[in-house]
Amino acid sequence: MNEYHLSRHARQQYALERLTFPDFQQARQVAARMGVSAADLYALGLIDEVLRILLRHYVSAHPDMLTQAVSFLDQGLGADHVHLTQWTFTNDFPPEVVYRGRLEVEKYLQTRREAVLAELLLLHLHNLNPAASNLEELFDDRPLMSTAYTALIERLKTFLAQQPGLGSGRESLTEMLTAPLRVSPNSLAGQLEYLVQRWGDLLGPDFVQRLLRGLDFIREEIRRGGTGGASGPAPVLTFDRSEIEYERFSPDREWMPRLVLMAKNTYVWLEQLSRKYGRWIRFLNDIPDEELDILAERGFTGLWLIGLWERSRASQRIKNWLGDPDAVASAYSLHSYEIAADLGGWPALENLRARAWQRGIRLSADMVPNHMGIDSEWVMAHPEWFLSLPYPPFPAYSFTSGDLSDDPRAGIILEDHYYDRTDAAVVFKRFDRATGEERYIYHGNDGTSMPWNDTAQLDYSKAEVREAVIQTILHVARHFPIIRFDAAMTLARKHIQRLWFPEPGQGGAIPSRAEHGMTREQFDAALPNEFWREVVDRVAAEVPDTLLLAEAFWLMEGYFVRTLGMHRVYNSAFMHMLRDEDNAKYRQVMKNVLEFDPQVIKRFVNFMNNPDERTAIEQFGDGDKYFGVCTLMCTLPGLPMFGHGQIEGYREKYGMEFRKPKWDEQVNEGLVRGHEWRIFPLLHRRRVFAGSENFLLYDFYAPQGYVNEDVFAYSNRLGEERGLVVYHNKYAEASGWVKTSVAYMDKASRKLARQSLAEGLALPRDGYAIFTDYVTRLEYIRSCRELWEKGLFVGLGAYQCHVFLDWRFVSDEDGRWAQVCQALGGAGAASVQAKFDELFATREVGDVQKADGKRKTGRKGVTGKKTGTQKTRKPRMPVTD
Repeated sequence: MNEYHLSRHARQQYALERLTFPDFQQARQVAARMGVSAADLYALGLIDEVLRILLRHYVSAHPDMLTQAVSFLDQGLGADHVHLTQWTFTNDFPPEVVYRGRLEVEKYLQTRREAVLAELLLLHLHNLNPAASNLEELFDDRPLMSTAYTALIERLKTFLAQQPGLGSGRESLTEMLTAPLRVSPNSLAGQLEYLVQRWGDLLGPDFVQRLLRGLDFIREEIRRGGTGGASGPAPVLTFDRSEIEYERFSPDREWMPRLVLMAKNTYVWLEQLSRKYGRWIRFLNDIPDEELDILAERGFTGLWLIGLWERSRASQRIKNWLGDPDAVASAYSLHSYEIAADLGGWPALENLRARAWQRGIRLSADMVPNHMGIDSEWVMAHPEWFLSLPYPPFPAYSFTSGDLSDDPRAGIILEDHYYDRTDAAVVFKRFDRATGEERYIYHGNDGTSMPWNDTAQLDYSKAEVREAVIQTILHVARHFPIIRFDAAMTLARKHIQRLWFPEPGQGGAIPSRAEHGMTREQFDAALPNEFWREVVDRVAAEVPDTLLLAEAFWLMEGYFVRTLGMHRVYNSAFMHMLRDEDNAKYRQVMKNVLEFDPQVIKRFVNFMNNPDERTAIEQFGDGDKYFGVCTLMCTLPGLPMFGHGQIEGYREKYGMEFRKPKWDEQVNEGLVRGHEWRIFPLLHRRRVFAGSENFLLYDFYAPQGYVNEDVFAYSNRLGEERGLVVYHNKYAEASGWVKTSVAYMDKASRKLARQSLAEGLALPRDGYAIFTDYVTRLEYIRSCRELWEKGLFVGLGAYQCHVFLDWRFVSDEDGRWAQVCQALGGAGAASVQAKFDELFATREVGDVQKADGKRKTGRKGVTGKKTGTQKTRKPRMPVTD
């Protein structure tokens, strides 16, 4: 059962000696010669090997079984028929010694009739397997149909059914060997998974490790033949309390909670400014003061300039060769961390930074730690810092296209099939011009789609690479107080291993990496600590007052801020779920965070678009839904981030390679005015909304008693300032009560707690509350007692929003404010104080006359409940800091 019988055709045609392969590369080479899937070929080889182990195990438990089977077949079919069948099989499916002519068939059969019978059974099983049909030429049993083969197999099954079983289920040998194809008839990978689960103990740990690596290889090959991962719906962020993670939030500096960020694609913005001002605005120092004034007046305190660094020349060349002569290199394929010369270099940046800071605006830059450009300085000077192989990982790869490098040290060639879009290779070729040494360096890759073909993947298993990246981060931090880390989740330890050094059974994300995996122990030795935790600690020690912002997905948002210590982390669920009106799902995200640790929610970066997504106006429109969601973005805890062109209503999505906009778009003046009325005043009140210490999310109870998940109601406080936001994210009518918060983790007791609306807003028990809706500019008055007992009743139209601010309180010993409240009947008024004056003006005049010229205020109960003595002031229009 160790002498493999393959068809003579397969041996001659493909130089194939057995179905098992010493390494994945050989399986790929044979599969390429055959024109079949390497995944299927390797899987069938492993299945064949497992079936042989099970067969040997059964025979060891029943040593005479095969001898008895031969006798049973000789008696039932006749010895001559059995012999002819075995002779034909051995001739057409020869073992190595027969194929090489070292032993004749007849002599071979003299001592191996039992082994040949077992091989006949395995041949039959492979032909019976529908998942292996595309490999039929290896084991096609049609040449045996002129013999007693079919009758022999059926009679052999009858014999085996009468023999003792094996395993916990006492399965017969036939049942054992056919179970995989019954369980998963159309998937060889599924059959392997069954064998691992069912017979792992018998196979032993070493062989199971081989099987798991094989499954990784199969997943990689299947992925390579597909189109990569699909984005799909946004998942709901959850927290597994069984996985204890230590808590090490980075403390915020005073300015950080109030940060409001505007993103600008630098080259595109300069072109747009040139058109706007009618002159060439080429360098960073040419950006007009007027533009910085506009940003500051609107309430922006941070400016993220995308694409500042010196970019890869090869990246630009690729795009030019593919037919886009106006393209620059990708902003995330970098040559070095120097300000681009065609943006004015460091002097231009210093000029812009100083002028922005005069207006309270801090500059932000990207840092791309996962990879560099394919022709970057590091690729030229330190090729050993990148993940690479001395050979192409796939036989079909070829590298005959043009050299992308103008560096005298090394040439760079993309895999040929990239240019005709027939393959997306995982490596590119680097050849040393002096020595001729060839390296096949992996492209940057997050395992979700195609490799980033103009990038080179850094090897984070090397300490010198990690230190070089940290030194670069410190360099960036010395020039930019806000750093956005691109694709930060790829450098969490668990994902570095999953993507590039997978444990057995955990691979499949990036083709060809399964054979370079590590055990957990090996990986822990190479990368003992979280890279990001070291980054955070080093920056805090060497360049304090730097805000670190992580672009991180894959349900790692909480881990990045709570354990790794990032100040802020992307919250893509905000955009996706509110756009799709998956309101219950997003409320669940918020509730999960609040129950786990409310501090996490104030560290989210909320946005309505980002450079990788469609524009905000394309996703949310320019009507009430846009302004409702934008209001949430500006009033939820965390960091609001506006996209390039969002306020102006631009629809074009600017690629990272854009030198200028391709569309000639006009500013949507109505949208800008809407921001001026509804959004910018809120940006100047960020201090009220930014924190999580007093943040409460409320259930919105409809009159029928159920919670309307389409309504977002929440409050926040800072000192004596209060804010309450209510938004209905659905094209429908809604009404209900805001009274009781959802559960949150109380920091002091470490237990779940709830509060009422009145508690959350710290309302007095008596008197009346007067507050302003920043959406309509109307004022409202409500009884404090009613707010304590019943909450606040709100009626909402489609996508309607309220932002209640400027809360003040009046006592009512003489009942006059009760009359004002009753007269308004819950409706808003331009001024509640004016309504009071209107109702009681005549009476006040009489009071003044009776007092012999000593005017009585007529407002005896108008006291500020904040202190018990402060008089109320007339309501003001929205104010700014």
